[in-house]
Amino acid sequence: MDAFWMPFTGNRQFKADPRLIVGAEGCCYRDADGREIFDSLSGLWCVSFGHGRTEIADAIARTARELDYAPPFQYAHPLAFELASRVKALTPAGLDHVFFTNSGSESADTALKMARAYWAKRGAPEKTRLIGRAKGYHGVNVGGTGVGGIEANRKGFGDMLTSEHLPHTLLEDNRFSRGIPEHGAELADALEDMIEAHGADTVAAVMVEPMGGSAGVIVPPKGYLNRLRAICDRHDVLLIFDEVLTGFGRTGASFGAELFGVRPDIMTLAKNLTNAAVPMGAVVVSDAIYQTFMNEGGPEYQIEFFHGYTYSAHPLACAAGLAALDIYEREHMVERAAKLAPYFEAQVHGLRGLRHVVDIRNLGLAAAIQIDPVDGEPGRRPWQIAMAAWKRGLYLRFGGDTVQLGPPFITEPAQIDMVCNILEDVIPAVE
Repeated sequence: MDAFWMPFTGNRQFKADPRLIVGAEGCCYRDADGREIFDSLSGLWCVSFGHGRTEIADAIARTARELDYAPPFQYAHPLAFELASRVKALTPAGLDHVFFTNSGSESADTALKMARAYWAKRGAPEKTRLIGRAKGYHGVNVGGTGVGGIEANRKGFGDMLTSEHLPHTLLEDNRFSRGIPEHGAELADALEDMIEAHGADTVAAVMVEPMGGSAGVIVPPKGYLNRLRAICDRHDVLLIFDEVLTGFGRTGASFGAELFGVRPDIMTLAKNLTNAAVPMGAVVVSDAIYQTFMNEGGPEYQIEFFHGYTYSAHPLACAAGLAALDIYEREHMVERAAKLAPYFEAQVHGLRGLRHVVDIRNLGLAAAIQIDPVDGEPGRRPWQIAMAAWKRGLYLRFGGDTVQLGPPFITEPAQIDMVCNILEDVIPAVE
């Protein structure tokens, strides 16, 4: 086992007591002992349409036999254009052009480079400053880590992409809020202060998640994103939404932008784009941004944006994406998530009052239970809870001082009951 250096894992503990997954179907995994394990986080928020979708597997297999790879630089294959058109049709009006990547991390860094390059092509190369938000997560590449606001992800790596951070919106007054919290919209005004301090002529973009996931389902207060949009418009600053987690139904709407009624200039996607069957991400931009690159691109044969990946728009990923979006539309996944969300909310908030539980937050089919931390070891109790849940047949995501829930959209109410019953037993049992 020692050959595999596992990501975001306590390798020493895992290899002393492995938790191996060998199969998956519907809402469940199967472990190496043949036990059925309920997947309470849709993998890593990414298999929202359910595991083992034969439609996706068949599409990948067909494409692998016909076209295993095509170079994306200066050449292309038809599926890339077909998938881009599907994504354009589904994303909010005005986001019209799609640049494919291989992950949410790559999408974040691509969006940041686009923002800076856009202003350079507009004749404002000094607009390079990037602003993120405390507790924000934008993947783990250099740009996304720098703009992201999770301290543990930056600590120990030296200088990342220089950026500033808005205050987070996790407020004491909003503890145990159901859905979108009431208090804190004025926190967006910190952006106004930052822009005025540095000058709008230096600020390229603001990047936020419509709903923070990795830091523990941090839902923006009512009116907060609208205020960010208004400030960006007032100072000619681009607004980037990281919808890697929220995109394609997680909030009970197709996208966070739709739920909150705020359209960004750039949107990043990944995860549910292919139902995680093949790694893929995307950056969707406004026509104004795209046309700026085209109009300032020099001779027609010249490259307009010096950026891309060997596996951008990989044929197998495009096949998986098209099949996943067929399922997404045919099986009304957004509507299913929205229908289940009130029951999910009620059951999860039923855990309030348990020993160690200090907050519960939720939106759509996403929830976090915040655990009172052990002094000096904020992650110990969530880890203990997750390990106890695994023994009971429940895969549970834990991060920082939270345990997080994001079940597949095909989950049944009885399965929500099962999850909450296990949590009701294991949370107060840890020391």
